[in-house]
Amino acid sequence: MENIHHLPAPSCDACMEPVMERPHHGGGWLLSGIVCINILILGSAMVSTSAFSSVAVTIVHRQIFLIFLLVLTMMWMVFYMVFTSRQGQEASVRDANAGPVWLKIGLVLFGLLSLLMDIFKIAHYVGYLHCDSAVKVAMPAVQAVFLFIQTYFLWTHAKDCVQQHTTFTRCGLTLTLSTNLVVWMAAVTEESIHQTAIPNWNISVSNKLYQASYGEQTCRCSHSACETFKGAFYYLYPFNIEYSLFAAAMAYVMWRNVGRVVGNRSHRKVKFQLEDMYFGPVLGFLLAIAGLVTFILYEVYIQQGGGEQRNLALLIHFVMNVVIVSLLSISTVIGCVLYRLDHRERVSGENPSRSLDVGLLVGSSLGQLIISYFTTVAMVATEARGHLRALNLSWAVLLVLQLGLQNYFIVEGLNREPFHLIQMAAMHTNAQTDQDHIAIQVAIDRNGSNCVQTPGSVKPNWKRRALKEVCAFLLLGNIILWIMPAFGARPQFDYSVMLNFYSYTVWTAIVNTGLPFAIFYRMHSSASLLEVYLSS
Repeated sequence: MENIHHLPAPSCDACMEPVMERPHHGGGWLLSGIVCINILILGSAMVSTSAFSSVAVTIVHRQIFLIFLLVLTMMWMVFYMVFTSRQGQEASVRDANAGPVWLKIGLVLFGLLSLLMDIFKIAHYVGYLHCDSAVKVAMPAVQAVFLFIQTYFLWTHAKDCVQQHTTFTRCGLTLTLSTNLVVWMAAVTEESIHQTAIPNWNISVSNKLYQASYGEQTCRCSHSACETFKGAFYYLYPFNIEYSLFAAAMAYVMWRNVGRVVGNRSHRKVKFQLEDMYFGPVLGFLLAIAGLVTFILYEVYIQQGGGEQRNLALLIHFVMNVVIVSLLSISTVIGCVLYRLDHRERVSGENPSRSLDVGLLVGSSLGQLIISYFTTVAMVATEARGHLRALNLSWAVLLVLQLGLQNYFIVEGLNREPFHLIQMAAMHTNAQTDQDHIAIQVAIDRNGSNCVQTPGSVKPNWKRRALKEVCAFLLLGNIILWIMPAFGARPQFDYSVMLNFYSYTVWTAIVNTGLPFAIFYRMHSSASLLEVYLSS
């Protein structure tokens, strides 16, 4: 047993077979790309034109188009589950990195809340069946069925590397991807219009957006709970928006994996535990609670509508956001310093899931950057006079800094090899007995050195613990920064300086374009930080 300490450190390459790529067939990729582009452009046209009351395309026309897409996508998913996946069972090829369990759990959670939203919609629209289109009831009903089928499809097949019917499968996956994106665009548009109230100030509105209200003065609801259901399902829109994006991301990874042959890997199981962690979760939880309290105060004061109360609400909101963003920036700097002290190797090889994570992270951050830079220009041009303007300017500048630091921290974390606990094979301990195997856990540290530990005795070093603390704090901070704008905080419209500087039409276009991506960035950052936490 004394010779155990002289065992050589195992190579990570020994734990897996090489990843092989099947040659891409240009025709299938091109055809599926054409399908996706055409659906997205047509969907964008239908969604955008139905948002204005001055055109003939109405919400009913948009919903008919969405019903057609949802039914077509469900038909393809059923075909895939019945025929394509079963034919490939004997030689099943799966990507262990695709569809991690936390992503599936998030998909199910957002799917359940989206289902609740559809139930509330049906209950609301049923009250107008006597004087309005039945399509408004059919759309949430069809979407509810779609949620069941798609969630089951992605839960069971997200890791598939399809080898059968590759061209048809690629087209079906791009259909699924584009359908979810069109549903996302429709939900974002309707939720943005609901949140974008026409201000009472003397602002010239040249092109009023169609207010998506069901039940005009000439059409009365047949039951008394219509307004209650309407208010309830608008609060659930953020979950439906995130569900569509989660599903689109998983469909994209499946599309990238079509025809891909992946060698068998010894997949590393990661346990989520808060062992030896105190400061990050506690401070993050306190920050989230403080942000939630200020968000509630903001909503209450804004709805009361008085000038002094509105200014107080903006002051509270700006101060709290400056504090949150400042603390997140400091924490990210600490995390980046820890990376400099850490010498883990960078991940090599193709990983569609990781590439998508990085692309979505950087791409979605552009939405917040657009709003921040436009805000900075307006505040500097007006000389930032007054404490509200100074706080708004500080918030915008700090957001730019925090986004850059956080993107660097997350991308570096996603692209570094995780700390491994490798199970080594056992040895013969007695020549006179049959094969007796001893499992030995070898902790491979950042320098590649190894030390033998008894099972379950490996403890993370101080750098790993510090990284986990930073990730936990950043995760909770990003969650509260997602909650505030996702559930109705719109200081961009409640603060009149920006509206007067850019005009209502221009500023509305800027915010309603950038804010959905900024909201998605915070949720995606939280998911990516969870992955960095698990690999630390």
